[in-house]
Amino acid sequence: MTTKSVLAALVLSTAMTVPALAQAKTVNLKADLTQYGGRGAYLAIYVTDAAGDYAGSLWMAGGKSKYYKHLSDWARLSGGSADQVSGITGASVGAGQTLELSMDLADALFDAGYTLHIDASVEDMRDSPNEIAVPLTTDGAGVAAHGRRYVSRFQYDF
Repeated sequence: MTTKSVLAALVLSTAMTVPALAQAKTVNLKADLTQYGGRGAYLAIYVTDAAGDYAGSLWMAGGKSKYYKHLSDWARLSGGSADQVSGITGASVGAGQTLELSMDLADALFDAGYTLHIDASVEDMRDSPNEIAVPLTTDGAGVAAHGRRYVSRFQYDF
C-alpha cells in the first residue's frame, strides 16, 4: 500500500479557482485491483471538467513513460506527455493489491461538474480506458464504484 500527499494536485486544483477563495480538503482515494493474473497495472488518475475537457492529472501508477500511450483516454486528453505526471508518479500496482492515496483537492472541484477518471493498462493484457469515471461530489464521498476490468472497487473519502 502506498500513501502519498500530492502537492501537485493542490497546485492543479487551486489554479482553477479564485486564489482568495481557494479552500482545500484532504481526499483519500482507494482502488482495489482484481486478481487479473497479470503483471502490475498502470493507472492514470485524472480530472475532466463539466465539458469533458482535461483539467489535470492527479497520479500515475507506473513509472515507464513508454507505456503511457496505453492509457489511451488519458493520453488523448493530456497529450500523453510525461511532463503531465512529473512528480506525481509511483510504482505500478499488482493484481489483488490496493492503491491508497491522500491528496489535497480544492473544494471548488466538488459539486461543480468535475469527473475523476482512472485509465488502466496491464502488459500483455487488454487496455481499459475510462476504467472508472465518477463525478466529484460531496455526496459521492464514501460511495464505491466498480471498474470495468482491473479495478474491483474504487472510492474517495474526506
